[in-house]
Amino acid sequence: MQLPASPRTPDALMADVVDRLEPGAEIVVPIANGEPVRLLDELERLADRLSGVRVHQMHALRDRPYLHGTLRPHLEHVAWFLSSITRAAFRNGGCDFAPANFSEIPRFLLAKEPAVVLAAASPPDRLGYFSLGVSADYTAALIGRVPFVLEVNHRMPRTFGANRLHVSEVAGWCEADYDLIEVPGNTGPDADATIAQLIADRIPDGATLQLGIGSIPSTVAELLKDHRDLGVHTELLADPIVDLVEAGAVTGIHKRAYRGRIVTTFALGSRRLYDFCDYNDAVVFLSVDEVNDPRNIGREPNFISINSALEVDLFGQAASETLGPSYWSGSGGQADFARGAQYSRGGDGFIALRSTTNEGRTSRIVATLQAGAVVTTPKNTVDNVVTEYGVAELRGRTLAERAAALIDVAAPQHREHLRAQAASMGLLR
Repeated sequence: MQLPASPRTPDALMADVVDRLEPGAEIVVPIANGEPVRLLDELERLADRLSGVRVHQMHALRDRPYLHGTLRPHLEHVAWFLSSITRAAFRNGGCDFAPANFSEIPRFLLAKEPAVVLAAASPPDRLGYFSLGVSADYTAALIGRVPFVLEVNHRMPRTFGANRLHVSEVAGWCEADYDLIEVPGNTGPDADATIAQLIADRIPDGATLQLGIGSIPSTVAELLKDHRDLGVHTELLADPIVDLVEAGAVTGIHKRAYRGRIVTTFALGSRRLYDFCDYNDAVVFLSVDEVNDPRNIGREPNFISINSALEVDLFGQAASETLGPSYWSGSGGQADFARGAQYSRGGDGFIALRSTTNEGRTSRIVATLQAGAVVTTPKNTVDNVVTEYGVAELRGRTLAERAAALIDVAAPQHREHLRAQAASMGLLR
């Protein structure tokens, strides 16, 4: 796809792109704030000139008509991780969903031979280099392999890492000016604070951290401000890491790769976080197939992975993306980091969840997962399950030991029933 490599208006640029898209073409758009808002506005406006074109994206944050199937068969959406918007759209049949470990998505997208990447970017620097800003994700892996059309957002931070393109490398670009979407910090009930404390007590100075989304990982970070020489290697960079840096807890001096630097593949949070990333070469944005590769994670000593789940059964299987058979989110990088933590010398992985839901009437530690529930992290890869009642250590333990440990961290009112179920399943005698 050859277009003029000088700035255009979004409407003129997208009109040229649309003219070059074959029926059934595949388009890639970055995660979250990497979405080029004005270009996708124009793509929707010109959709009647398309035939069977599909847009691939994780975690869309801006609602659009085509997400809900209103522009079929011209333009369709494939979600690789469901957001609050695409969750409802998928359930109503408006878009498709592709399950995958985050680390593998670049390979899967390349196999589809996409026609173009449409991405938001920072303004070019004095040497003509754009950066992909806060969203390197799977998109950075496509640089040099797929044509890029960029939308320069003057509010997009300039970031560093393997996320740069020279003006000579892009098929075309335009300019826009709009705020990035901000995601407020998470706060939870007292149970979350107890869970976070149990995890924080097991994190040594000098550890390297991966923190997932949710109030529990955020609260863990709050409790680590007195730690020293922590490192960060995480798919998602969020505001709590900024707090740790400012408290002097994060130095990264014990990391093997990118010593002294924070490694991430995308950032999502407040404007404060985006300003922290802007022109900050201490934060390195890399493609997710590098950041989330369990082998790379495992090279870091004392690696700590912290993620959440919706249910854990007595075998230790963690369901983190579905409620029964109903999809809520996606696999993301949970299994990537859980496996990487097991490869790490001194590493530990934590799956955190409140012990109950439905005002205590329903246990989230269950004998077996709900019918149709999808296993996100398999039993052999789950190290520790943490509730407000304690830590169940599972690595290397027998089925009976695992079941007993998990029952001990269930809510007291559900333990007797769980023991009876475990006995009937042959797990306890």
